[in-house]
Amino acid sequence: MHANFDLGSWSSVRLLQVEHALERWVTADTPQGLDHGAPAALVEAMRYAVLDGGKRLRPLLVLAAHEAVAACAAPNPEAALRAACAVELIHAYSLVHDDMPCMDNDVLRRGKPTVHVQFGQASALLAGDALQALAFELLTPLDGSVPAATQARLCALLARAAGSAGMAGGQAIDLASVGMPLSERQLREMHELKTGALLQSSVIMGAHCGAPTSTALAGLQQYGAAIGLAFQVVDDILDVTADSVTLGKTAGKDAHNDKPTYVSLLGLQASQAYAQELLTQALEALRSSGLPNTQALHALADMVVNRAH
Repeated sequence: MHANFDLGSWSSVRLLQVEHALERWVTADTPQGLDHGAPAALVEAMRYAVLDGGKRLRPLLVLAAHEAVAACAAPNPEAALRAACAVELIHAYSLVHDDMPCMDNDVLRRGKPTVHVQFGQASALLAGDALQALAFELLTPLDGSVPAATQARLCALLARAAGSAGMAGGQAIDLASVGMPLSERQLREMHELKTGALLQSSVIMGAHCGAPTSTALAGLQQYGAAIGLAFQVVDDILDVTADSVTLGKTAGKDAHNDKPTYVSLLGLQASQAYAQELLTQALEALRSSGLPNTQALHALADMVVNRAH
């Protein structure tokens, strides 16, 4: 850890930035080129899903990666902020849909009733759909603040991370795997898609808001892959070691639903050791990137793994 780097101070400034931007962009205001805004009831459910909750890890990864690359060349803070909010909107939409009765059927998220409990299933489904669409709207502003080539690259990265070969595909495997024994390779592949793809994409999107070298990009891709998997390993650990109040969601649900997890496959101690191994891999990848300003990425990786302690 960089001795003089204060993650709390760094994060608080950027979290405020992201929160203000989400507050401004998730509204019923009339979008450019349209004659009317969104229905107020739909926007209320969208705002409930995304505002005032969550750790905002994905936006922080976007901003940290952008800052790491921007120290060398071609920063675009407007693109980075939009990308940070876009990945959070995709994450929020996925939680809204995952919590519904047809999926994980959960009633608690971020310390409050899930969206379908609060607003009904139909409204929750539409709110998730609208949050997903809004993510791509944020990445394609009409004011010239984000170059067209950057818009296209960011949209492609986010679409791949969220789609059938990413988050949605991982969720499909998860649902199909209930009650089934999985090998460590199968479990890793599921989590690399379901959780890891969007976390890794957050890092890469942040980098592409600047002008990364091929060496920097390769290191950041390896870093993102390692912390993406580490996040899920730690999530599996917390599901059996933390309570619902601490988690902000229902604890012990994976075991109750007979879902395959790292703890059920490897055991608690081996899972904790694996998380530390992934942290080591992430930090080595940062070193290999050749980027001089990786303190925030270093600290975020440490936070992801050691939040279990």
